[in-house]
Amino acid sequence: MDGTHLSTQTHARLQAELADRTGPKRQQISLWIERAREHGDIRENADYDAAKNEQGHNEARIRHLEALLRTAVIVEGAADDVVAPGVVVSLLLGGDDEPVEYLVGSIEERHDTFDVLSVSSPLGQAILGTAVGAEVTYEIATRSGTRTMTAEVVEIRAL
Repeated sequence: MDGTHLSTQTHARLQAELADRTGPKRQQISLWIERAREHGDIRENADYDAAKNEQGHNEARIRHLEALLRTAVIVEGAADDVVAPGVVVSLLLGGDDEPVEYLVGSIEERHDTFDVLSVSSPLGQAILGTAVGAEVTYEIATRSGTRTMTAEVVEIRAL
């Protein structure tokens, strides 16, 4: 799938996070570094090291957010006849008796009620485009190699 599929809420949340990290958070870290420099020799200054470490983490997250938002595909009101980003899917995994519900989306999605199933995961890729009743197989990596798993699509509904 091209781009990162995001709900409108997740897209807005990521934009807000990017604005915070490039504005107030970046300034806060810069002030922290300045204060730490005032303590003297930076070679033996734990506060300075911590501030620089935080700056590196912040800048890496900024680059990640920019890349995600640059390739973002906004998913709105997905149909509920096939598995696609933005739907809630109930699956029977590996012969389990109780179905498990997932919100199909991006790893950046967050939801209070549902766990998110990334469309880039092996299971996510296997069920994309399937309808209720479909049985799929997918492979997962284990310590001893790969393992083939099964899943059955029980229900699909719009969020």
